[in-house]
Amino acid sequence: MTERRVLEYYVLDVFSNESYKGNPLSVVFTSGNLPLETYQDISKEFGYSETSFVHYSKEQKALNVRSFTPTGIEIDGAGHNLLGAVCGALLKKMPIFEEQSENNRFVIMKKSPILLTVNFDPVTQYPVVQMHQKPAVSEKEIPTYKLAVALGLKIEDLDSNDFVPTIVKTEVAHTMVPIKNSQILNSIVPDHKLLIEISKEYKSEGFYCFTISNQNEGNIAETRFFNPAIGIYEDPATGTAAGPLIGFLTSKKQAKLNTEYKILQGVKLNQPSVIEVMTRENDILVGGSSVVTMRGELYI
Repeated sequence: MTERRVLEYYVLDVFSNESYKGNPLSVVFTSGNLPLETYQDISKEFGYSETSFVHYSKEQKALNVRSFTPTGIEIDGAGHNLLGAVCGALLKKMPIFEEQSENNRFVIMKKSPILLTVNFDPVTQYPVVQMHQKPAVSEKEIPTYKLAVALGLKIEDLDSNDFVPTIVKTEVAHTMVPIKNSQILNSIVPDHKLLIEISKEYKSEGFYCFTISNQNEGNIAETRFFNPAIGIYEDPATGTAAGPLIGFLTSKKQAKLNTEYKILQGVKLNQPSVIEVMTRENDILVGGSSVVTMRGELYI
């Protein structure tokens, strides 16, 4: 019988510093790249919206991250998949920034460097990681009626007086969908088939439904995210969509430059997540904490 390899893994709750809140992510520690089929099999076995695989590259002097959905799709973008992977490596005490200067910290994802800013919470000592996304670009608008039907809503439930559903891109193109209030937001029952058709027609990925919050609640917006085209029926926290949203809100004068805001997501799933965001002149910061909830070994 062939001896099987053992890989260590963590399960982290991302965009949270409490276990069983936030967005769960499995992070598998490897010594290098694995066969594509192995990445896909492990991701399917975990069944989370994404599984990240990490190893440190001496040649690139950086942590390498690859992320897959349960349906086997490899994804781009700096979201919870990257944040959790970096937090996992830091909590495991991997010296991932040892060969980098403090002003130029980065990880490699699908061969592209992604800049990071890392601090440690003085109370919990958990790492707080901010991912640097590209400036937000509004690409095209989608007719309100199409999204109303796909989300099981009336046209008037979408806040079309101030906003129109718009595809916005930083690393990844997602559709920002304005919803009138939190009650309507949390009543959405999407038609996944229709959402997939709209994704294909307009060449965008997920749908980030948002409602502007009362700032006294501490959040600029409450959100829900649907991306059935890649097997994510609803996600508790989506960093790749939070960046485009704060960029979109800044362009609409609903948020200010160089000001930190929080986005609340995952309430409907009972996995509340807090995503910290900021629009700057040349980039967008998306960040938060993660906590290790489980750890173990898997065999390949």
